[in-house]
Amino acid sequence: LCALHAPASSASTETYSLSPGQLLAGGDKLVSSGGKFALGFIQIPGSDSKPSGSGGNSTQLRIWFNRVPKLTSVWVANRGGSPVTGAASPELTISGDGNLVIVDHGKVAWSTQAAATASNNRTVLLLLDTGNLVLRSASDVLWQSFDHPTDTLLPGATIGLDKVTGRSRRLVSSKNRIDQALGLYSMELGRSGVVQMLWDSSVPYWSSGEWNGGYFSSVPGMTARHLFGFTFVNDDREVSFAYHLLDETITMYSFLDVSGQRKVLAWHEATQNWATVYTHPTAQCEVHAACGPFTVCDDNAPTRCSCMKGFSVGSPEDWDLDDRSTSGCRRNTQLNCASISSGTMVGMADMFYAMPSVRLPYNPHSAVGHVASAVECEQVCLSNCSCSAYTFGSGGCSMWHGGLLNVKQHHQIDGASSGDGEILHIRLAAKEFRTRKNNNVVIILGAIGAGLNALGILVLIVVLRRTRRNKRYSETLDKIHGGSGLVSFRYSDLRRATRDFSEKIGAGGFGSVFKGSLNDSTTIAVKRLHGCYQQEKQFRAEVSSIGILHHTNLVKIVGFCCEGDKKLLVYEHMPNSSLDAHLFRSSAKTLNWRTRYQIALGVARGLAYLHESCLDYIIHCDIKPQNILLDALFVPKIADFGMAKLLTRDFSRVMTTTRGTIGYLAPEWISGVAITPKVDVYGYGMVLLEIISGRMNANGECGSSGDGIVYFPIQVARKLLEGNVTSFVDDRLNGDVIIDEVERACKVACWCIQDREFERPTMGKVVQILEGLVEVDTPPMPKLLEAIAGRSNSACT
Repeated sequence: LCALHAPASSASTETYSLSPGQLLAGGDKLVSSGGKFALGFIQIPGSDSKPSGSGGNSTQLRIWFNRVPKLTSVWVANRGGSPVTGAASPELTISGDGNLVIVDHGKVAWSTQAAATASNNRTVLLLLDTGNLVLRSASDVLWQSFDHPTDTLLPGATIGLDKVTGRSRRLVSSKNRIDQALGLYSMELGRSGVVQMLWDSSVPYWSSGEWNGGYFSSVPGMTARHLFGFTFVNDDREVSFAYHLLDETITMYSFLDVSGQRKVLAWHEATQNWATVYTHPTAQCEVHAACGPFTVCDDNAPTRCSCMKGFSVGSPEDWDLDDRSTSGCRRNTQLNCASISSGTMVGMADMFYAMPSVRLPYNPHSAVGHVASAVECEQVCLSNCSCSAYTFGSGGCSMWHGGLLNVKQHHQIDGASSGDGEILHIRLAAKEFRTRKNNNVVIILGAIGAGLNALGILVLIVVLRRTRRNKRYSETLDKIHGGSGLVSFRYSDLRRATRDFSEKIGAGGFGSVFKGSLNDSTTIAVKRLHGCYQQEKQFRAEVSSIGILHHTNLVKIVGFCCEGDKKLLVYEHMPNSSLDAHLFRSSAKTLNWRTRYQIALGVARGLAYLHESCLDYIIHCDIKPQNILLDALFVPKIADFGMAKLLTRDFSRVMTTTRGTIGYLAPEWISGVAITPKVDVYGYGMVLLEIISGRMNANGECGSSGDGIVYFPIQVARKLLEGNVTSFVDDRLNGDVIIDEVERACKVACWCIQDREFERPTMGKVVQILEGLVEVDTPPMPKLLEAIAGRSNSACT
């Protein structure tokens, strides 16, 4: 749980162990030997206004990250009981029987309840640098917090089941964002060896699948980022799972959020905040009772949870703290439940409101047989006072009783239905409809008056329109030249700037690019995106996350446009076009070796920034000369970075379709396994070969020297092994190259196109090699190229 709260007292005393006779109270804290974790009493914000409070603030004994400025708790004592309350400070000590206890007003409020020892003289309490709180007697562990996890699973801790004793180590979410009392969501590993998430310990809503020796079958992406190592045990005594960090310099942890999602967070020093690495389930609307009864969940909406028509938020205080599962929404007007059998009572009968394109409620419903029409289905529901909703379709008539859970809003894409939604008819009091009907008269009269007023100000609008447009243009230009963040353009402005998108300067898988000019003659490039179905809030958030990326070798995003289904990005214009125009066109001026080498180094630096320096690393997925633009000084700028964030969520996980361009695709694209930044390394290797040779890697011809080579990367790999690195350098350079740099670039390129991704270097390592800071060995011939070479020899003989 991430919460902004403070220790109970500003003055504190640090200690590294607690022995019998010693106390931990007030602002004191127990710190791990390496200073990574701390234990102490934390005041619950706003607890003095809680009903459970008794004359003072409430406090809890917690463990938190000691070096993270944003206080983040990872364990809490006495979750199932009441927080310690009152003006007196609680105390933590070791009791006479060797147990760890919290004493409040002279009474034991909480105890470890470990097996009593004859003497507590040798008992000591230690907080390890793993975050594990351990009560020891000599070398014996009497009790440890890792055996009693709360909502957090730290590296090295386990969840699972002791098959002998039946004791389960599971995670249970907190009640809300502040109070770490037991919530309704839990995550546990059962006898079957499958991790499940459950609501109220009874309704499963997510499953990991079985362990296949490397990862859980339903979570293939858990190994994609190479951040963790895993330990899974399933024998006669226990079933357990744990993870550890491959890089222990990273501060990272996993926890079950109050939203019911399991999240993995990493601390990011640059932003001084936690960054989300993984989330399961990915969509919050897939969590059972995520919004509570009588709500609609919409993953694309700004608030995600909203009340159905005729309902209002049950507890605004709970909603503010993200605790919606139980309170949900309540009826504004109670149902009349009047009999419709009497003609005199029809006007008092409840009515139904149709909700189209929704996922039907989860909670059990009864199917009614022998109902031939929707009208008859409605009558059957009205005749039962407990019926709260019905639906009628190909499956006949179905009814729901009580609260409606897990209703999810589906959306239409380009006017076509998503195919998942159905029509749900919810039962409301007739008053909800009569009020609206009566209001229609007022609305009509008001509309007439508004229309008359509109006529009076129409002339003024026409006069002011041109003035406002010129002012908007002026403000836009000030933002662009002042560097004050992304500019939100109007579609009409971009249409005017590009002369109705008349000058097309590029196209690709993500959309078409048009040249434009603003009022002050600033030249821009406008990309009109294809296949972007995100809602406005989500699109703006993703564009903003891309827009904050600033690097010399990335194309600068100036602004964007988001109006309905029109999604456009505005970039700075690159006067020297793309790299392919200078490498492959015979009419283009030849780039000298110095320029080529600086382009190769600049692209490597840009990719290293995307892979290693961003808050949430970005895989480009389509590195090729067409996506490398050149400014007036031939400084390379990578274009189309972050497009996957706009068009496909979880793009860096397992893909269902191949992305990228033939000739630059890494082998793992074809195999369908989870991709990593190493796919960009492979594409970069191919681009580097093209920079050296001036030839497209997929357009080779049979060599005239009798070697029968068709695919020129094979020739590069062979000549490199033979020590001849100049024979495939672009002939247009007339040998005017620096041999050491050519050899270095060829070795890097051949390492980058190795079949197995773990053999390829990181882009950070590539930069070091090209800068001459690190030596590099001669790489082996990639197996895939050897196979291609065999087929090529047959084809050319």
